[in-house]
Amino acid sequence: MRLIVAGGGTGGHLFPGIAVATAVRERLPESRVLFIGTSRLLDQQALAGLGFELAALECGGVKGLAWAARLRSLALMPKAVIAALEMLRRFQPDLVFGVGGYVTGPVLLAAKLLRIPIAIHEQNSVPGMANRLAGKLADLVLISLPCTPPFPPRKTIQTGNPLRREILTAAGRKKEAAAVPTVLVLGGSQGAHRVNVLMMAAVEKLQAQHIPFRLIHQTGEADREQVTNCYAQLGVEAEVSAFIRDMAGVYGRADLAVSRAGATTCAELAAMGLPALLIPYPFAADDHQATNGEYYAKGGGCRLLRESGLTGEILAGAISEYLQNRAELHTMAADMKAMAMPDATEQIVDACVRLIARRGRRK
Repeated sequence: MRLIVAGGGTGGHLFPGIAVATAVRERLPESRVLFIGTSRLLDQQALAGLGFELAALECGGVKGLAWAARLRSLALMPKAVIAALEMLRRFQPDLVFGVGGYVTGPVLLAAKLLRIPIAIHEQNSVPGMANRLAGKLADLVLISLPCTPPFPPRKTIQTGNPLRREILTAAGRKKEAAAVPTVLVLGGSQGAHRVNVLMMAAVEKLQAQHIPFRLIHQTGEADREQVTNCYAQLGVEAEVSAFIRDMAGVYGRADLAVSRAGATTCAELAAMGLPALLIPYPFAADDHQATNGEYYAKGGGCRLLRESGLTGEILAGAISEYLQNRAELHTMAADMKAMAMPDATEQIVDACVRLIARRGRRK
C-alpha cells in the first residue's frame, strides 16, 4: 500500500496518524508512507526517526484570524493545492488519510481532483473547520467520539482514537500500587501556562496540608524553569520537563492526572485507566475540549474543572480529595478503562483497506 497521511500542527493531529501509519507498515511490510505536514518544529520532532517519508506544505488556517491574516492564508491556497497535486502525482498513493489541521485541506482537494480514495479521522467530539470541510470530500469518515454536528451516517464509523503502540503495550501491563501516589500534569504537546500557574498554587496548598505525593509535570518550554524553581523551593519531589517523549512510561507511574482535554490525551488516559481532573482549554475551537471532557466525565472516569473561576485552592482540594481516598481513585480508574477503545487502530486500517478494495473494483 502507498499511504499519504495529511495533517499536523499539534500532537493531537499527528499521533493518530503515526499510529495508523505504523500499523499499515506492520501489516503490509512493503508499504510506503508519506507524511505531508507543516514545517513546524513539533511536527519534525514527533516524526523524527520513525522511518516515514516527510514533506511540508506551505499554507495557513483562517479560523480565528484577523481579516488581513485570513487573506494571506487564502492567497497561499492555490499554490498549496498545486504543490499537493505534484506531491500526489509523484507518490501515486492508494489512499490519502487526513488527520486534521489546516494542511489537510489542499492535500484532500488535490486527492479529490485526482480521484484518489480519501479517509479522514476526527479525534474530537466537535469537528474542526478543516475536518467539517474534509468530510464533504472524504469517502470514509472515522470518528473517536460521537460528533456534533454529525458527519453523514452512511460513510461514518466510530472507531475510537488510534493510539501509539507503546501506549497500548503499557496499558496491558499490571500496575503496582505505590506507597506515595504520583500526580501527572499535562498541558498538551506545547504545555499550558494557565494549568502551570494553577498547579504551582495548588502544590503550595497541598504542601501546607502535609499530603504526600510525587509530581511529574510537562510544562512546555516557556514555563519549565519557573515551575522547576517553584517546586524546588517548596521541597516537592518533582520531575519537570518541557516535553515528555516517553508518555507510556509516565502514564504507567501515575495515579492521577491533571490535564487539558485534548482528544488524544483523553483516549490515552482511558487506555491506561488513569483517572483525571480535566481542565479544558477554554479557547479551543468550538469549545471542543469541554465536550471531549464531558464525554469521559459522564462515564465516571474523570472530573471536569472549568478554567473560569478555577483557583489553586480549588484544584488543591480536588487533588487532595482523590489522593486521600484511594478506593474512589481505584473506581475512577476502572471507569476510565471501561471507556477505552484499544482496537481503534486495527478498525481504522481494516476500514481503509476495504475502501481501497472497493474503489479498486469500480475502476
